[in-house]
Amino acid sequence: MYFFDMDGTLTDSNGVWKTVDREFLARRGLPYTHAYYEGVAHTILPLAAKFTREFCRLPESCEEIMAEWMELAKDAYAHVPVKPGVRAYLKQCRAEGRRMAVVTSSVPEHCRTALGRLGLEKYFEGVTFAHDLGLEKRSPDIWLEAAQAAGVRPEDCTVFDDSLSACKGARAARMRVVGVYDSLFAQDERAMRSFCDVYIKSFEELLLPERKERRS
Repeated sequence: MYFFDMDGTLTDSNGVWKTVDREFLARRGLPYTHAYYEGVAHTILPLAAKFTREFCRLPESCEEIMAEWMELAKDAYAHVPVKPGVRAYLKQCRAEGRRMAVVTSSVPEHCRTALGRLGLEKYFEGVTFAHDLGLEKRSPDIWLEAAQAAGVRPEDCTVFDDSLSACKGARAARMRVVGVYDSLFAQDERAMRSFCDVYIKSFEELLLPERKERRS
């Protein structure tokens, strides 16, 4: 079973939230720092809002913070691009009879918008939303939930993710991990290369020769 992250792995969408975070903090005269980024990156919205409220000492409720984030993001997910080689690799996996699903920290509404507009939904049996489960991908529990939902053993699963913490969570669940480069996590590349079973800069590296010639 192949499990794919969405933001930063299938789609080039991590920048959406960096833009949202910068604007949200700028409205309050606050800087966008690495410490803040570390606290909210690849975290489900309720926990990111809780961190933001405490870290920035804001008077707003978590619900108000999340509502502002959603307003700032608006229809951004209707315009995010697929990452290079993704579509061709998914076609290749389907031709090989691979079972595939998505495991994401993305807001369900945003995920469905992006996958639907890009025509990627057809490749996946389903989507496990960290948001709905109240789990973070750094925890092995979400990966075990995804494996159980698919009716497969964790050790028979391979995870594709751009986040080091998510890869560590999947490995803790006894899954094989493929690290995927994304510019937002460029500083983690060395650690990803040493930790992951495989590390790729692009899905084009995984295409068979005949697929590379006619990739889309």
